[in-house]
Amino acid sequence: MMINYFQRVNISAGIVPMTTPTADAPYYNWDLSQKSLILSSFFWGYVVSQVPAGLLAKRFGAKYVICLATAVGGIMCFFHPMAANGGYINICVLRVLTGLVQGCVYPCFHTLLSKWVPRTERGFLTTGVYSGAQFGTAVILISSGNIFESSMGWPGLFYISGGLGLAWALLFFWQGADEPATSSSISKVEREYIESLTGSNTSSQSLAIPWKDIFTSGAFYGLLAAHCGFTWGFYTLLTEMPTYMSSVLKLDVKSNAVLSSLPYFAMGILCFVVSPISDLLINRGTISVTTARKLFNSIGQWVPMACLIGLGYMTADEKTGAIVLLTLAVGINAACFCGYLVNHMDLSPNFAGPMMGVTNGLAGVTSIIAPLIVGVVLSNEEDPTQWRLVFFITGAIYLLCNLLFVIFGKATVQPWNDPPSMSSTMTLRSNIQTDSRTTAPTPGKENQF
Repeated sequence: MMINYFQRVNISAGIVPMTTPTADAPYYNWDLSQKSLILSSFFWGYVVSQVPAGLLAKRFGAKYVICLATAVGGIMCFFHPMAANGGYINICVLRVLTGLVQGCVYPCFHTLLSKWVPRTERGFLTTGVYSGAQFGTAVILISSGNIFESSMGWPGLFYISGGLGLAWALLFFWQGADEPATSSSISKVEREYIESLTGSNTSSQSLAIPWKDIFTSGAFYGLLAAHCGFTWGFYTLLTEMPTYMSSVLKLDVKSNAVLSSLPYFAMGILCFVVSPISDLLINRGTISVTTARKLFNSIGQWVPMACLIGLGYMTADEKTGAIVLLTLAVGINAACFCGYLVNHMDLSPNFAGPMMGVTNGLAGVTSIIAPLIVGVVLSNEEDPTQWRLVFFITGAIYLLCNLLFVIFGKATVQPWNDPPSMSSTMTLRSNIQTDSRTTAPTPGKENQF
């Protein structure tokens, strides 16, 4: 996740020095609308590839798909400086292609996690893996300042992220495994333990996806709403935070890089705080799985909403307060990882990957729209009142989307997960019903929230 986020975030970190005159690196006089187009173009390809990536991972195995996608993305990183020299249209095309291969990441990882992560550890282990997105974002933002000031200049950011992508793809191709049954590095006892607690059938690659049942499920639409809300808020801040800190808070490039990374370090650390709490509450029977998912998702979206409202009234004279609110707004998003992000596996262990492809693809549309709306709202990047409207719009999206998740969301295995004559998930359901220590303690509590 860290390596793939290097490929995804490098343009957000690089857009400021790429458009700022420096002594040792080329720069480009792109206007606000062109920069917004560059930042959003990644998601055009990203949206298109989500569902096909989920289907490919299910059909051929997530290991091979993610290895190929990461390697190709790494190669394309090397061509970014050359593309920029040819104009902003060229860099937009390259970002679309990068988005196409990066669209494989979440469906592939969800497919792998649905086969590898026991339900009793789902919150902690899944959050642990996906926290790599935040640490990857933080690392590339905090290191970018030093890279920009080195002899490599801003092109070095793309060369480094490309080289690391190629190295990781080779390593995972050598060491990775699609499921416990194909891994040579675990014992039979561990393999049987994992398989009994995932609910994902070992023959799920050949199962037909119940698209009609999925698209007529209220729980699916609640999940989709929560995913869209998180994506809108997260990527609005990810793509625009360096510009906000430079234009409104008047921070230099190096300070901007360090402080822009702070919220993502906070989010990565908080992932390891909230996830064990969520698992503990569930496994002790204190709250049901459904209640836990809604509670933590509400914390992860409604608290940042309040922070963004406050941020809208900050000025350049209140740098410290603005940075604290930005850090909280992004950092507390970590609670969503114990909410909507693991909900695909709650609803359907067999089809978590394809479901992630659908929700992440549709949520990715918001990633295209959000930077474009920012480009429309901002006629003057240095005007705090225009940024206030950007933050208010993001807060409203958080409010509405999480409310839909609270109303319609569930965290029980859905009937359409079970294929005819297959018993893996039925075994999981039996375990859920009989093991009162690791699930809700009383019948009916799943619908209590």
